[in-house]
Amino acid sequence: MRTTVDIPDPIYRELKSKAANEGRSVKELILRGVQIELQLRHKRRGRPVKLPLVRSKQPGTVVLDNAKIFEIIPFP
Repeated sequence: MRTTVDIPDPIYRELKSKAANEGRSVKELILRGVQIELQLRHKRRGRPVKLPLVRSKQPGTVVLDNAKIFEIIPFP
């Protein structure tokens, strides 16, 4: 599929220079960048991180010191 993308001149000059230094075309570098971005997006969709729930007597405020953190989160 063909598309048109506006790339600012300074960025395009840098892109063209990089492509020439690597012996590649500008098109190859752009496609590689798009592929990397799509792969990163798929990797980010991993399992959600479960954080410990810290209860507070006054919701909205939590005062923690190191001792309380070690009680909440088991460290090996």
